[in-house]
Amino acid sequence: MKLAVIRYNAGNVQSVSYALERLGVDFVMSDDPETIMGADKVLFPGVGEASTTMEYLRKYNLDQLIPALRQPVLGICLGMQLLCRFSEENNTHCLGIIDTVVRKFKADETHKVPQMGWNNLVQVRDWIPAQLEQSFAYFVHSYFVPVSEYTSATCEYGVDFSAAIRHKNFYAVQFHPEKSAATGQLILEAFLKS
Repeated sequence: MKLAVIRYNAGNVQSVSYALERLGVDFVMSDDPETIMGADKVLFPGVGEASTTMEYLRKYNLDQLIPALRQPVLGICLGMQLLCRFSEENNTHCLGIIDTVVRKFKADETHKVPQMGWNNLVQVRDWIPAQLEQSFAYFVHSYFVPVSEYTSATCEYGVDFSAAIRHKNFYAVQFHPEKSAATGQLILEAFLKS
């Protein structure tokens, strides 16, 4: 199996690469369209801010490449949000693969923004392994994807939100599987078997 990790200005590629190495997976990090198109599976990680990241993707035509991919693609954190149509973060038009709007959390006495730390996955279905119901994953984010028909797992942080989604060959998680211990390992394995 050939796995490509998309390299761009917001990728948390180092920690993702360590997680893949722990799983014994061969992969290449690349922003080369031919390499990415030729992979059996693609990872689209991300940490950062939506609008500057979309500017970078447009500059290198990755905004055209990613929606055209037909193999399984896994978006992680910002990578998940960029798969959506629009983000409230600096009013950013995203890749438009998932027809939903990314919203900002509202802070209150019990919910600081960003959400940083462990939260439990509930209502797991579709590609998320059933044994991960009520398991904990590690999150760092100020924006969230609302629950919709694309949701594969939810979490609650002042509001219910999508912890994982799927639409056709596009899979995504809001949390960081590479920092989520056994839960994260099972998520990566489930994607790699898809």
